[in-house]
Amino acid sequence: MSLNEVVLRPVELEAYGLLLRPWEESDLDAALRGLGDPDFRRWNTAHAPEPDEDGARGFLRRRRDGWAAGDLASFAVTEAGVVLGQTGIGMIDHAMRGARVSYWMLPEARGRGVATRALEAVTRWAFRDLGLHRLELGHAVGNEPSCGVARRCGYVLEGVLREAVVDLSGTLRDVHLHSRLATDPRP
Repeated sequence: MSLNEVVLRPVELEAYGLLLRPWEESDLDAALRGLGDPDFRRWNTAHAPEPDEDGARGFLRRRRDGWAAGDLASFAVTEAGVVLGQTGIGMIDHAMRGARVSYWMLPEARGRGVATRALEAVTRWAFRDLGLHRLELGHAVGNEPSCGVARRCGYVLEGVLREAVVDLSGTLRDVHLHSRLATDPRP
């Protein structure tokens, strides 16, 4: 087995008053709400699943399959048993010891520090348990809430990737690229 054929074992992470757990079939409604949320749609790319039941089922299936493939570790972010959003690590390259982090929160979780707490928990897990060294975070320029989460979690702004993504309307958008290294000081 090569370094990029690592099988990830689904885990649960408890930190900062949250439980991050692998997505389950019973989370279909939460996934559907998230994928259909206007802010999610505003800031996402052409790769975003459709905001319908088939899209939500595909979202859940990709999360389950990502663990087995070793290239995606995605968590439902929960508090008191209620799904509040998603965080995860994708595009995992075990040979290069790097990956890309992501997150989105449902409207009722925004402004409460949930995304920051969830991202910090998954970041520490990736460095400690997966042995990764570099995590990247990209968000559309103008998405200030996402930029704030990145800064609060110690992700350094490295620059702007010009016209790096196509959004759901078909428009090319610039992306802020942030990163955090395992050797960076904790926020």
